[in-house]
Amino acid sequence: QVQLVESGGGLVQAGGSLRLSCAVSGSFVRINAMGWYRQAPGKQRELAARITSDGSTNYADSVKGRFTISRDNAKNTVYLQMNSLKPEDTAVYNCNAEVVTRTYARVTVWGKGTLVTVSS
Repeated sequence: QVQLVESGGGLVQAGGSLRLSCAVSGSFVRINAMGWYRQAPGKQRELAARITSDGSTNYADSVKGRFTISRDNAKNTVYLQMNSLKPEDTAVYNCNAEVVTRTYARVTVWGKGTLVTVSS
């Protein structure tokens, strides 16, 4: 079994910064990729940022230049550094991980989410 635990959400003023963390624990062989999705009220869930095992990254156009995704392999943790935050960034952010289990099954696991609120 694999679990994801997110932290770092909260309330911040427009123009401020926040860093989200997501730690993976449990039984797995390796992590192929991790990402952060977000969903604002009444909006579609979208991929904000993703990082793969080879270190390549993808970002939504709306966050490019402001958000940075990174990882600490020793801690099985991914981070999302969010700078120059805008009210439009307000959303529930969910961490996602693609892992390979001990039986070599590929499994996608989701965290429960953390709320980011950006005030104007």
